[in-house]
Amino acid sequence: MKVLTIAIVGAGLLGLAGCQKSTEAPFDEGVCYAVEAGAGDEAPRFNKVADNQPQIEFCAARLEEVRLRFLRMGGSRQEIVGSYQGQFIFIDRAGVWISQTLEGSRFILLARTGDGRLAIPGAIQRAIDGTPVAVSTNPEPDPTAPPAP
Repeated sequence: MKVLTIAIVGAGLLGLAGCQKSTEAPFDEGVCYAVEAGAGDEAPRFNKVADNQPQIEFCAARLEEVRLRFLRMGGSRQEIVGSYQGQFIFIDRAGVWISQTLEGSRFILLARTGDGRLAIPGAIQRAIDGTPVAVSTNPEPDPTAPPAP
């Protein structure tokens, strides 16, 4: 009898946990926001970064600019959160991730290339050992070539 009561109470608590309201991004057309987490139980703040952004990739580029500016000014935050037309954008060292909610699952949007730029994940070619193939380096001199004049 006790086990059945505990099981019913546990199932009820799990059901209530599923009803917890998640944070949603504003759906202002073409507006890119930086999201600052609220202290304690406060709701997150949405600070406008740019208007008239045609796609989520452009908003991600504006947020990357903000992240790099803060780092150049002496900041230490490597991650930044933003939103664009109902989607959350998460930028970190690995790349750009998107999600429907602030607390939800994230999906890769843009990955970092070997030199730190952002690119579509399928466009990055890697060797078998995982190193990027398309990173430009100084070419090795050809030992059979005649010396330059």
